[in-house]
Order: sequence, then C-alpha cells, then structure tokens
Amino acid sequence: MEKKRILVVEDESIVGQDIRNMLLALGYEVTSLVTTSEEAVQQADQTRPDLVLMDVMLHGETTGVKAADQIYNQLNIPVVYLTAYADPNTLQKAKITEPFGYILKPFEERELQTTIEIALYKFKMQMQLREREQRFFTILRSIGDAVMATDQQGHITFMNPLAEKLTGFEQKKALKKPLNQIFRIQSLNHKRKYQIDVQDLRQGNKLEIPDEVYLISQNQKKIPISLNIAPIQDEEKNISGVVVAFADISRRKKAEYDLKKSMQKLKNSLHETVRAIASIIETRDPYTAGHQHRATNLACAIAKEMNLSSDRIDGLRMAGNLHDIGKITVPAEILSKPGKISEEEYNIIKTHPRVGYDIIKNIEFPWPVAQIVLQHHERLDGSGYPLGIKRNQILLEAKILAVADVIEAMASHRPYRPAKSIHKALQEVSYHKGSLYAPEVVDACLRVFEKGFQFEAA
Repeated sequence: MEKKRILVVEDESIVGQDIRNMLLALGYEVTSLVTTSEEAVQQADQTRPDLVLMDVMLHGETTGVKAADQIYNQLNIPVVYLTAYADPNTLQKAKITEPFGYILKPFEERELQTTIEIALYKFKMQMQLREREQRFFTILRSIGDAVMATDQQGHITFMNPLAEKLTGFEQKKALKKPLNQIFRIQSLNHKRKYQIDVQDLRQGNKLEIPDEVYLISQNQKKIPISLNIAPIQDEEKNISGVVVAFADISRRKKAEYDLKKSMQKLKNSLHETVRAIASIIETRDPYTAGHQHRATNLACAIAKEMNLSSDRIDGLRMAGNLHDIGKITVPAEILSKPGKISEEEYNIIKTHPRVGYDIIKNIEFPWPVAQIVLQHHERLDGSGYPLGIKRNQILLEAKILAVADVIEAMASHRPYRPAKSIHKALQEVSYHKGSLYAPEVVDACLRVFEKGFQFEAA
C-alpha cells in the first residue's frame, strides 16, 4: 500500500521534529516540515500531500488558520489542526475553515494516527460525495426539465439552466434563498397560491399541490407548468430537502385550447345540423312544430337538476332533438288527423322509435344517442314500446326524455284534443311515478317547474 504523504506545519522546531519522527514511525511519509504559513501554502502547492498537520498558532498569531483555509479551498487538501490552545475564540476561527480534525498538544502516537486516519477517511468520503453530486448535477443540467433542489430548511442549493430561464433568477443569486421566494406558483384558475413546505414533508405530511400550475417568474409572467416534487432521502429515509422538477407546458395548453375550441365548433355545427333535421320533420306536422325542441329543453333542465354531467346533458340534448326523427316515415295525414286514430294507425306511429334508431345508429356520436331515441317510449313496468324493456334496462337519459316528452305533449294543443294545463300534466306523471316513470326523474321534473321553468312559445 502506498504511504500517505503528510506536510507538517509547526513553528517550534523541536516539537516539529518529534511529530515528524512519530509520523515516520507510524509508516507515513513526511513531505516537508515548515514553520510559517507562507511556506505551508507554497509546499502544499508544490508537493501536493495527502494531508496537512497545521499548527493553529504560528508565531503567536492565527496565521495557521488563514493558511489552512487557502490549502483546503484552493488546493483541495484536507487539514488537521495541531494546537495547545483550546480557547473558544481560537476554535471558532478554526471551525470556519472546515478542518478534518483537531489534536491537542501534547499527544501520543496512537492518538495522532487515529486522528489522521479519520481525517483521510472523511476526506475520501467527501470526495466521493462531490463526484456523485457533480455527476448528478451534470445530468440535471442536461435534461429537458427545469430542476431545483433545496436543503432541509427549504433553501435553494441547486438550479439547472432551464430553471434559471423559467423563473428569471440566476442560480448564484438564488442560492441559499427560500424556495418559495424564487419558485412562486398558483392554481391555473388564479384562485390559490401554493407553498412548498419541506418541514411538512419531513413530518410525513403530503403536499396538496396540483400537477399543473402557473409559475410566476421574476418579471411577473405566468407560465403554465407541469410539476413534480420529490423528497431527498438518505438510506434511513430521513428527508434532507426536496427536488422540484417542472416543465413549460404553454404549447401543450395552447394546443389543448385550440383543440377544445375546434371541438366546440364541431359540436355546435353538429347541434345545428340536428336542429335543421328536426325542423324538417316538424314541417310535416304543423301541430307539433317545436315539440322536439321544447321537450329537449325540459329534459336538459331535469338532467341538470339531477346533477348529470355537462357531457351527458349534451348527449341528451342531441337525442332530444332527434327523438321523433322516425316519424318521417309516418304518413302526414295520420300525424295531423283531427279525430281519433285507429289501432292500425297507432301501430304505425309506434314504429317511429325503431325507425329513428335505424336512421342514426351508424352515426358515431360520442353519446348513446341512437339508444336513447330507441328507448324514449319505454316504461318502467315494461308496457312501453318498441322493446318492452323494464327499469334498469332503460337508459337514464331515455327515462328523462320520456317524462319531458309526455309533459310537453300533454301541455300542447293537438288536432284531436285541446292542450292540458302544466298542472294536469304534472299530476299525470306524478300519478304514474314508479310504475311508468322513474321516481327520481319525476321528482326532479316537479322541482324544475317549482323553480319557474316555462316552455318557450310555439
């Protein structure tokens, strides 16, 4: 094994020779024995020893501390202090230079060897840690995300170039500052600002922060970012800080907005097309003109009262505007017949849900529109048509449309009977609640009218 090389700095020559002899006896190589701080720095630079034994007090002054600071910070050589002075003031000055050990004079060989080996081990571990950190930070500088790291107090210890760019702060100005002073975030709806609390994480609490937020940069620009926060843990799972990784998602958000806008235009166009088709159907029967539209408005109001999602309500609106499309095959004279219709004529009318289903079943709606159209005349007890299905076999949207369809039809004038009042229509569906019509739908319908719902004028 290669001998460790040691530089001795001691202003008392007799003491210095004793230390030199001890080191040689312990198997170390002594590169130099010097007495001044200037010689210490010069010899350390020239010989590059593995360790320096430095007397704190050289010629009665703390020049040894200054030399040790240069040797460690400029030449990256570990220093162990030799001192006969242990007063707090001297030790405090020495502590600032981050020494790798102290040894009080006089000392024995074993004490000297133990101190040196511990110092060399500490320095070796520190160098390995620095190498790992350097590799780690090199990776972080080159990855595509912005990255920041903190210590356990939440003060910034690292920022990669992309983090500097997005926050607007240079790393040298941000280091040791609180993370939340540099990394300011708020919700995308602008209603809430968030703080990253390292102490909360250390206590086992979770951070309630969304994955997507706005970053408020130094110049107050708001940048939408995706966010990931992870604790820095040692082998014992102790948290010593956090790593914050974030990415600018401005382009993605704009693309999402443009897509949403495009989809809305497409949806609006689809609804207008459906309305146009519905109006064509209604021109064949002037007595029921506007029926689909009015029934649809009531159905959507009921669905909203029942807290259905906006997406399901959109599907219900589409189905409502098409629910009588199958009547296009029913002769106009039957639809507008002023007298009582025959059983045969009624059977023809009853075909319209199936015909409507067949017309639209191959259109790829994002909702079960064709099934709603098919089922809107089904009843809970199975007495409906065309399938005769019951209760849970019927889609909720079809149950809603069934109630709205009946209410609107009863409250409107027909050639074979006068219009009934809304009160009478509501009494009718209430009477059959649970047998023909879904109770939750009837109850929601009653609440809608209690809150002032009215049909538009025909």
